[in-house]
Amino acid sequence: MFAIGAWGALIRRNAVVVFMCIELMINAVNLSLVSFADYLPDAGGFGAGYAVLVIAVAAAEVAVGLAIVLAVYRSRKTVNVDEVNLLKG
Repeated sequence: MFAIGAWGALIRRNAVVVFMCIELMINAVNLSLVSFADYLPDAGGFGAGYAVLVIAVAAAEVAVGLAIVLAVYRSRKTVNVDEVNLLKG
């Protein structure tokens, strides 16, 4: 799942699709954290706790990323990552 997200983030050119691929990679990490927490008997729930922390960081990343995409779209009228080379406008 992580490899599919990494491949999509490297190949795709639409910024929204790139963010979705990054979210797929983050969800793959969450899945591995929760599965290792279930697999290890002495983990004490730390894997699930870290997964919740990763979900919170992912939500903040989405909020900031989509705000940047909207700002770029308003100024450049495109969300193609190849056409956007500077953040100042």
